[in-house]
Amino acid sequence: MEFVVLPDCPAGAAAVGRLRATRRVDHASGRPWIVGDWPEAEAVVVQAGPRRMVVLGHTRLDETAAAAALGRLRSLHDVDSLASRLPGAVHLAVSLDGRTRVQGSAVGVRQIFTAVVDGVTVAASGVEPLLRLTGAGLDETVLAARLLAPGGPPWPLAQRPVRRGVEALTTGHWLELDTDGRARKTRWWELPEPSLTLAQGAAAVRSALDDAITSRVAAGGTLSADLSGGLDSTSLCFLAHAAGADLVTYHVMPIDSANADTMWAHRAAECLPAARHHTLSADRAENLFDVGYTADLVGAAPEGPSTWASGLAHIQDLAKRATAEGATLHLTGFGGDELFGRMPACAWSLARATPVDGLRLVNRYRLANRWPWRATVRSLLDRSTFTQNLGRVAARIDAPPPPVDEPDFGWVFAPRMPAWATPDAVAAVRALLTDAATEGPGPLDADRARHQALASLVFEGTTVRQVNTALGDTGITWDAPFLDDRVVEAALATRIDQRLLGGRFKPLLTSAARGLVPADILGRRDKGEFSAEAFRGLARNRARILELCEDSQLARLGLIDPAAFRSAVLNPGPMSHHLQPIDTTVACESWLRTHPETYPMPPARNTPTGEHR
Repeated sequence: MEFVVLPDCPAGAAAVGRLRATRRVDHASGRPWIVGDWPEAEAVVVQAGPRRMVVLGHTRLDETAAAAALGRLRSLHDVDSLASRLPGAVHLAVSLDGRTRVQGSAVGVRQIFTAVVDGVTVAASGVEPLLRLTGAGLDETVLAARLLAPGGPPWPLAQRPVRRGVEALTTGHWLELDTDGRARKTRWWELPEPSLTLAQGAAAVRSALDDAITSRVAAGGTLSADLSGGLDSTSLCFLAHAAGADLVTYHVMPIDSANADTMWAHRAAECLPAARHHTLSADRAENLFDVGYTADLVGAAPEGPSTWASGLAHIQDLAKRATAEGATLHLTGFGGDELFGRMPACAWSLARATPVDGLRLVNRYRLANRWPWRATVRSLLDRSTFTQNLGRVAARIDAPPPPVDEPDFGWVFAPRMPAWATPDAVAAVRALLTDAATEGPGPLDADRARHQALASLVFEGTTVRQVNTALGDTGITWDAPFLDDRVVEAALATRIDQRLLGGRFKPLLTSAARGLVPADILGRRDKGEFSAEAFRGLARNRARILELCEDSQLARLGLIDPAAFRSAVLNPGPMSHHLQPIDTTVACESWLRTHPETYPMPPARNTPTGEHR
């Protein structure tokens, strides 16, 4: 799915001739409004006189009620009441009296990007059509920030494309395009207050997940799904089965014999006899540490390199297997850890939300992680703002990683530049982070743990979106129901002491899935660990990765010392965190080799006739 949203003005209409499109929806004026390619089953167009509303994605919409609501709107701000009730993760656009409102989903599975074209702002669901309209060049500083490990650059830089002049709409905002092509963004989405008990939160999560899965199953066709053996993906498989899906599951056996995922996956499969289950070898060639973007993926990641690029071979292989089974949608458990597990700052938030019981739980975390008392108390007493914390993170990006037994309850995960980054690259990224701290949008929530959860969910949403861009025309879409707006709201509206009830693993999810997932499976208390796959992948692909050191494009840009990078590939170190900066560097280097710096504008050509005028 790819589309461009044009303002209702002559300059906006002029851009349509330079776009690739098979479908088009017009403003009431007759000028083109939404132009692109999308599956007919994933688009609903609602009209009320001259007003238009388009919803793109898997959702459930009462078109009659929506048309009536559209007719009653007094302004684009009133669309909030419609958007806040839609299940799924969707794009929503409304054309009202020549003005346009467009937005994506809360955590960016459905995202909006903008660029100025011929003096007017144009919006799009992806970066590539904007590159074709603008020929935007590479932003080397943003590219350098993608070297940060683990996880790449923190919020609010995580969604910024590596192309100059192309911007991502800020999470939780909608974009207005007026009749002169001017743009304004307005915040509309915020998390509800965390007021629900465990029972209330579980009921809300179950209802939201039922709606999320039902809206996807209702579209028909076969669903494939990860069945890792963990609680997140397993719960989705049982939900899909209960909704009547024609279900195909895939489990990848872990290399480490101490990882119990396969046992739990097989136990779940036995309880889902109507589904078709596949177990993939632990040592198959498509492993978790490959060489990133390859020749068959030229132009497949227009936003920039992703930290998960080393897993592309696995994703492509799984897509081929699933489409051979007839699947058009693949469910993954992304987002489950953020919603139902523990974020690093949870200890800080717990101590303030419920001082007595919260501190008892914090002490359990301290003992489990072997945190020293003094360091734990110091982190709990920290009162820094988000801006101050991000500024401190910027100052330390070239420092050695902190000790593993040192707690960090700050707002921001503290990434580091790799040891082979040049001083110029470090200085440029530090300045970028410092500017973001002082000029950026601030935290995603006033509470540290909820901000961290949302920032990580935005990362997961970006991952799902970029996977689907890379998969292109394979015929299958990666989907993550835990990232739906209503699911996120339900989970994070539950009080933190209830979400992390002492002595239980993911109590909110297990309570929500009770009666659906067998009790013994819900009783699992651990997670699989996959560092063995990363080390095996590096060993298997070392020669191919070393080839990236030869005539390095990152070195040409002055961002890395290729000799130091080569030395790290040959001697990475014994811990899995030693591989993370190698991973991000491989992603950036392979991306540069497979993505042109600019996109030529295609010649004007005939465009599709407006489907709705």
